[in-house]
Amino acid sequence: MDTGIEPATTVPPARFSVAPMLEWTDRHCRYLLRLLTRHALLYTEMVTTGAILRGDRDRWLKFDPAEHPVALQLGGGDPRTLAVCARIGADRGYDEINLNVGCPSDRVRSGRFGACLMAEPDQVAECISAMQSAVAIPVTVKTRTGIDARDGIEDLFRFVRTVSRAGCGTFIIHARNAWLKGLSPEENRTIPPLRYADVQRVKRQFPGLRIIMNGGITGLEAAAAHLEVVDGVMLGRTVYHQPWLLAGVDARFFNDPHPLPTRAEIVERMIPYIEGELCTGTPLKHITRHMLGLFRGVPGARRWRRHLSDEGPKPGAGIAVIHTALAATLHAAGTARLASRYEY
Repeated sequence: MDTGIEPATTVPPARFSVAPMLEWTDRHCRYLLRLLTRHALLYTEMVTTGAILRGDRDRWLKFDPAEHPVALQLGGGDPRTLAVCARIGADRGYDEINLNVGCPSDRVRSGRFGACLMAEPDQVAECISAMQSAVAIPVTVKTRTGIDARDGIEDLFRFVRTVSRAGCGTFIIHARNAWLKGLSPEENRTIPPLRYADVQRVKRQFPGLRIIMNGGITGLEAAAAHLEVVDGVMLGRTVYHQPWLLAGVDARFFNDPHPLPTRAEIVERMIPYIEGELCTGTPLKHITRHMLGLFRGVPGARRWRRHLSDEGPKPGAGIAVIHTALAATLHAAGTARLASRYEY
């Protein structure tokens, strides 16, 4: 699929990446985000080993070649099955395999993976060792600064030291504790205080490791400030709700000031992808739900969002929904000449 923006031809260091977000960063979302940045590393939503081994593998692992560089995040705690799934991901063409050691949900904890594994650094080390033995691409870890009352800096150092000795060279650290009891996953993203200083201490303690800062970063200025200390930054919900933010990433963080498309041109470049997906039976709403924030902050954003929200989920909704939404948005922005291209 021709996106109009060529992805990076080699996988760069993850100086800037978009976080794995459950039920959000699916392949349709990632395709949209790739239209805005050539270089930012994109992550799948967390995929459990059980879903890969016993579920619809295409549903969870399919991606468009235009998405590169793209990483697969796995959820699991058994070295053998993680190794098998890592190999499957590598064979599918993913550029990195990431192990989730940060999700605090009850379902994940009951399966003995996610954030609860921070209490078992030796087990995580076994998982990493097995995965690295199975693939030739990088294997990384996404974790928290601590869990429950196990939140001392020495606990975090011990975890990083143990896992790095198994061969993990990159740690993405969400700079908050995870509370396994008493807070929901959503509350765990906002209530525990941010501990940026502790992530910075990890970098100083282990200068040879790549340390990626995640959590509470709301813009490119804040990202740039973190990059004065750590090796990379990862943004999540801010990018999902304001995808246009990614348009400034390549020039600022990857020294690639390529010409930027307009928001309308991004929509135009999505249309062939959407038409192809509609032909295979993908409902329009599965794609348009990721596009709602594209015009956020500019005139016409409300019309865009309302039309897609109202019309996209209707049975049989097709590409005309996109054209009509874009025409209404451009009219509201005072660009009637451009709007006329999309009117019926």
